Amino acid sequence: MTDEPIFEPGAWGLTAQQAALGEQARALAAERFAPRAAEYDREATFPTENYRDLAESGLLAICIPEEEGGLGADLKTYMLTAAEIGRYCGATALTFNMHVCSCLWTGPLLDQLELAPDVRAQHHAMRKLHYRRIIDEGKVYAQPFSEGGAAAAGFKAFGTTALKVEGGWRITGKKIFASLAGHADYYGALCTALQSPDDEPSRRNTMYIAVPSDAEGVSVVGDWDPLGMRGTVSRTLLFEDVFVPDEAQLMPQGVYAESARHWPHMFMTLTPTYMGIAQACYDFTVAYLRGEVPGTPPVKRRMYPTKQIAVAQMRVMLEQTKALWFQAVSEARPDPSKDSLMRAWAAQHTVMENANELAQLAIRTCGGQSMLKTLPLERMYRDSRCGSLMLPWTAELTLDMLGKGALYEPGETDDD
Repeated sequence: MTDEPIFEPGAWGLTAQQAALGEQARALAAERFAPRAAEYDREATFPTENYRDLAESGLLAICIPEEEGGLGADLKTYMLTAAEIGRYCGATALTFNMHVCSCLWTGPLLDQLELAPDVRAQHHAMRKLHYRRIIDEGKVYAQPFSEGGAAAAGFKAFGTTALKVEGGWRITGKKIFASLAGHADYYGALCTALQSPDDEPSRRNTMYIAVPSDAEGVSVVGDWDPLGMRGTVSRTLLFEDVFVPDEAQLMPQGVYAESARHWPHMFMTLTPTYMGIAQACYDFTVAYLRGEVPGTPPVKRRMYPTKQIAVAQMRVMLEQTKALWFQAVSEARPDPSKDSLMRAWAAQHTVMENANELAQLAIRTCGGQSMLKTLPLERMYRDSRCGSLMLPWTAELTLDMLGKGALYEPGETDDD
């Protein structure tokens, strides 16, 4: 595969930090992650070695603010860096997102919101604990989100609850498709805070709290044998009356709901993985047709018009996808305009769908050998198919939001 960046710094106007972090991630992923990817996929095992490399490289702290000892990357910088990882190992990039969000949401995103001085002081004091674990000890955080209902899509309160008790909280519930289950050191669980067992659950009371993986009452159950993204090891996570102290909160009570409302682009952070896969499918096809794929005979297939047209179609789709995605992440900010938000939904849908479309075109263009597990294309195809399923912005939900957003103004109904 080519070592050229997905987004060439001069052409796309990247900052020095964005270019440097992209180069670091690309070199690490190409040299170490890519050779391991097939085994993680085949065995459905977690990329533990890759996380050791991420810790040693400092990238685990990519979105921790510089004043806290991290690399200080903002949302766009992280997204560009993560795309380079996704290009070489989708499962590593996707789980890396779950870790990074614990820093991104509590750092660069929340620091741009207006908070009461006492709330901000409380938050900064709490996040230091988590940041030090990551920087000093290489601890990995997960972000279990899905529960099998409408909560992950933003339609109702989370079924996982946090009951207030003396000195902390009692966490009870279940998270499905919990990436890094059994491999993270802490689970940044989204749950509904209750002051008493009789309280009515409300999304306004969503709590974001770090549950230690070795705490009493935490267990991981079930098998993990999916179509794609097999290395995420997203098994079911159970919390059975797990005590967690007050200082384990990743955000003060009530702040998560406000953050999600003001920062909708925070839900785009799954897309870099698939942007990377889309680029990888194109890269492989070009290399294959040129007879340059390692481990295959140096046979050129580029002279056939049908192959040339197919590659041209892939390039057009790739450039369209990159342009829309780059624009959407470039304009990400608190309280975006309606047009900006609709572009984010359109970019999410486009990346998730086009990554798989590019994988399909790549397999058809390269031919029968590309189906073999000795080559990475069939893994990319399976991994890419999973993107459209990812909550809270699945392919279907983004179309639903786009249609309603185009035809209705906020608060408008058909009775108006």
